[in-house]
Amino acid sequence: VQLQASGGGLVQAGGSLRLSCAASGSGFSIADMGWYRQRPGKERELVASIISGGSTDYANSVKGRFTISRENAKNTVYLQMNSLKPEDTAVYYCKMVISRSRPYYYDYWGQGTLVTVSS
Repeated sequence: VQLQASGGGLVQAGGSLRLSCAASGSGFSIADMGWYRQRPGKERELVASIISGGSTDYANSVKGRFTISRENAKNTVYLQMNSLKPEDTAVYYCKMVISRSRPYYYDYWGQGTLVTVSS
């Protein structure tokens, strides 16, 4: 299974970006999905998550600005980022909790996509 993230780039403060992350391969099922970020000089942190039932959770710093969603038929998770701030500048990583042989689930990570917000 491979995860491919896309959608990062350079945007001005107040702008929007939409990140996508798709899982490819065969013979797997996906439970939870999430987006993490690593800002310069900081630890990687959870930005948003969505479980298989659709419930979501957000870091306080992005609540009301970011929206996570998933399209199960495409094995894809999205992160709509609005009202971006310079402090949102980071490398964003997607993560999926995937099983290839139940009941065992493992974390799979995308390669990271850089988001740069200019002031």
